[in-house]
Amino acid sequence: MKSTGLLYPLITVVAMHIGTASANTNEQSNDFDRWLSQFSQKAEAAGIGKQTIDQAFKNLTPNQKVLDLDRRQPEFVSTFYDYFRRAVSQTRVANGRKNFRKQQALLAKVTQKYGVQSPYLVAFWGMETNYGGYTGNLSIIRSLATLAHDPRRSEFFSNELLSALKILDRGHVQLDEMNGSWAGAMGQCQFMPSNYLRYAVDGDDDSKINLWKSLPDVFYSAAHFLNELGWQKGEPWGKEVTLPKNFDFSLADGKSSRSIAEWQALGVRFVHTSTDEVIPGQAKLVLASDYRGPAFLTFKNFDVIKRWNRSDKYAIAVGVLADQITGKPGLSYQQPKDDTGLDLTEVKQIQSLLNQAGYDAGKPDGIIGSKTRGALRAYQKDKGLPADGYPSIRMLKLLSTHP
Repeated sequence: MKSTGLLYPLITVVAMHIGTASANTNEQSNDFDRWLSQFSQKAEAAGIGKQTIDQAFKNLTPNQKVLDLDRRQPEFVSTFYDYFRRAVSQTRVANGRKNFRKQQALLAKVTQKYGVQSPYLVAFWGMETNYGGYTGNLSIIRSLATLAHDPRRSEFFSNELLSALKILDRGHVQLDEMNGSWAGAMGQCQFMPSNYLRYAVDGDDDSKINLWKSLPDVFYSAAHFLNELGWQKGEPWGKEVTLPKNFDFSLADGKSSRSIAEWQALGVRFVHTSTDEVIPGQAKLVLASDYRGPAFLTFKNFDVIKRWNRSDKYAIAVGVLADQITGKPGLSYQQPKDDTGLDLTEVKQIQSLLNQAGYDAGKPDGIIGSKTRGALRAYQKDKGLPADGYPSIRMLKLLSTHP
C-alpha cells in the first residue's frame, strides 16, 4: 500500500506527546516523593513514631480524584426545599426515632454530662453519616497528603495530616480503618483530625477513641464538641414563625437580635407553641428561602450548630430533624410551584443585572453572598417588593424586564 507521507510525522507527534506526558507524570511523582520525605522528617520532629510514619506513607501516591473534588465548582444552587426534602426525609426521621429509642440509656448519660439534649446528638449523627451508615471510603492519610502537597491550602491540610498521624501513633485506630471523606472528615460524627485530638472522648473507657465503631465515643465526643462551642443547656435551636403582611424583611438578616416581646410587637407569631419548652429572651429572624417560605426565630444554639457547619440550610435541618425525632411537627410551609434552583450562569446574570441597574453586587462570580443579597434587597425595596434578598428565577425574570 502506498504511503501518503503523513503517517510517520503523525506517529512522531503522538510519540512526542506521550513522552512529554510521561515525563510530566514522573516529575510530579518525584516532586511528591521529595515532599513526602521532607514531611516525614517534620512528623518525626513532632514526636510521631518512625514506624507509624513509615507504615502510613508506604507506597503512598497522590489521589487525583481528591484534587478534582477540591477544585470542583458548584454548577447548581439548590433551593431550601430541595435540600430539606433530602436532609429531613421521612425515612431519616423514622430511623432517627428508632435510633433515639434504641440508644436512650447511653444518650441520657451523655446529656447529663455535657448538657446537649439527646435529640440533637441523634440529628447530627443522622445528618453527618445517616446514623453511621456511610462514613466515607477514601484513605484519610492519602487524601490529606494529597491536599497538603497541593499549594492551594497546604498549611491547613499539613496540620490535619500531622493530627491524623498522631491519632494513628496513639493507637486509637488502625491504618486500614482510617477512611473518610475526600477532605479528611472521619468517623460517624465526621470530625477533622485536629478536632478529633481536641474534642474526641473515650466514652466506653477502653483507652482508645474510635469514632467509627464505638457509639459511646461518637456521642460523648459530639456532645463535648458542642458544649465547648457554647451549647445552651435545655434551650431549643429556634422556632418556626409567621410574619405579618407588609413586614420589613430587612429585619430578617439573621444578625439583628431582639427580644421575643419586640418581635411579637412587630407581628411575628410562633407557628407551634409548647408549654413545656423554654423560650430564650433574645432571638434573630432567619428566612429559609424567599418571603413566601418558612421563617424562624433562632436562638443561641442555632449559632452553635452553625459553628459545626456554617450553612443556614444545614442548621435548620438539624434543628427540625431533632424536633421531629421527639414527635414535634415538621415545617408548615409547602414549596411554591415556581421555586426552582439556579445554575451558576443564572446567578451571574442576576449579579450582572443588579450591577447594571446601579446596585453593587460585586464581581459576577456565581456565589450568593452578603453583597449579592444586599444589592438584591435594595433593588426589591426600591421596586416596592418584599425585600427578602433571595435570588431566584422569579427575580431573574423581573430584573431582565424591569431593571
